[in-house]
Amino acid sequence: QLQLVESGGGLVQPGGSLRLSCAASRFNVANYAMGWARQAPGKEREGVSCISSIGGITNYADSVKGRFTISRDNAKNTVYLQMSSLKPEDTAVYYCVRYSGRLCTRSSDYWGQGTQVTVSS
Repeated sequence: QLQLVESGGGLVQPGGSLRLSCAASRFNVANYAMGWARQAPGKEREGVSCISSIGGITNYADSVKGRFTISRDNAKNTVYLQMSSLKPEDTAVYYCVRYSGRLCTRSSDYWGQGTQVTVSS
C-alpha cells in the first residue's frame, strides 16, 4: 500500500529551525509533484510548498517564502521541508502531499498522517 510517512516535527523556540522529512513507499517521488500542507488549530488546511518533478520547479505560500525550502532526494525516495526563522504562527500539523501528476497544478491524491510542529518559547 502506498505510504507517506512524515517525521522531524517537534517543539522549537521562535527563530529556530526544523527539517521535516517525508519517506515515500510503493511509488517513486521522482515521477510526481510533491508538497507540504499544514493545518493549525481552528483553521483550514493550507498548502505550504510544492516541488514539481519537471525541472524541480518550486512554489511557496506567501507566509513562508524566504524561510522554508522544499527539496527531494530521489535516491532516498524522500521529500524534505527545511523550516527556518520559525514563528508561533507556523504551529500546525504538517502533512506530506502527493499530487496526481508531475506538476503542482494537479490535484492532490495522497496525504500522510501528519507531524506536529509547535513554535513556542
